[in-house]
Amino acid sequence: MSWWPLLGLAAGAYGLKVVGLVLLGPRATDGRALRLAALLPAALLPALVVVNTLGGDRRIVVDARAAGLAVAVALVAGSRGRAPFVLVVVAAAAVTALVRAAG
Repeated sequence: MSWWPLLGLAAGAYGLKVVGLVLLGPRATDGRALRLAALLPAALLPALVVVNTLGGDRRIVVDARAAGLAVAVALVAGSRGRAPFVLVVVAAAAVTALVRAAG
């Protein structure tokens, strides 16, 4: 591996960090940008879960993982977000394992 791509990626990551500090750091006078930045993790986590569950080799894959995700969503939605995290994870894993064993 060449060092130039690695150094370029490092410089790009550092540049993005500097831009973030300038836009959202102590110099930021606009509160909207800070409120938007606070909402990003809440939007990114479900997006990553769906992409990792349904993402395949450049196509959508519906398999046992989708059944586990559906159970987790049903538990969280049915309890209006009050289902214990451990219960949601264990139920989703159990359904995924059962579907894999059956299929």
